[in-house]
Amino acid sequence: MKLSDVKCIGILGAGVMGGGIAQSAILAGFKVIVRDLDDKICQKARDTIVNGRFGIKGGVERGKTTQEQMDKALSLLNFTTKVEDLKDCDLVIEAIGGGDSGQLENKPLKLKIFAELDKVVKKDAVFASNTSMFTLADLAEVTTRKDKFVGMHLFSPANIMKLVEVGYTKDTSEETIKLIEDLSKAMDKTPIRVKDVPGDTGFVANRVYGAAAREAMKIVNEGIATAEDVNTAMMLGFRWPIGPLAMGMGARSGWK
Repeated sequence: MKLSDVKCIGILGAGVMGGGIAQSAILAGFKVIVRDLDDKICQKARDTIVNGRFGIKGGVERGKTTQEQMDKALSLLNFTTKVEDLKDCDLVIEAIGGGDSGQLENKPLKLKIFAELDKVVKKDAVFASNTSMFTLADLAEVTTRKDKFVGMHLFSPANIMKLVEVGYTKDTSEETIKLIEDLSKAMDKTPIRVKDVPGDTGFVANRVYGAAAREAMKIVNEGIATAEDVNTAMMLGFRWPIGPLAMGMGARSGWK
């Protein structure tokens, strides 16, 4: 499948990530159907896309988007509570959170969702997961489309941040990888290719950041410097925009 073949993108999850991805996609001219559990969640997502801090309306007010572009984009935005409404989508992007687990992501939930989705969505559609950490081959295993299963990890807020980690397994076709790269570029983002590995270790950015955060916390725990001074050192010494202990990612990176 080529990018020109993508007429409709389904997005599973109307949270912060799902809404941001939807906003990027409609501004790039793609019809989008966002699915979540109830109408209240969907309405909140729509309001954020339009009126949120990084919403389209604000873009119009700042002169980055025209009213015509906003109207066209919103005409492409659809919400549903029915998984069946995604059955004819050419690409489905999974962007669900941790559910009731209290975690950022829930692997058993993702596996359950992909297994169910595989039975509903047309067989030639591509599945992409926005997971930031789980091994893609494990997620693809519950589907019948391993060659059409790929990672598409965007960063939050997804409609602002430019990086997309395109994860591929040994079964992912070159055509599928290229599709996600082209889609990322169409959404004004920069894709990088990331080889999938076992162990739920995460991809490039979070692995590198996690290592830096763990070492930074070790320095603090050893009494070598305060957290504030560690942050200052990395911002002034290496021109980091923010220090390694300022992002609150202890739970994810494992350095707390």
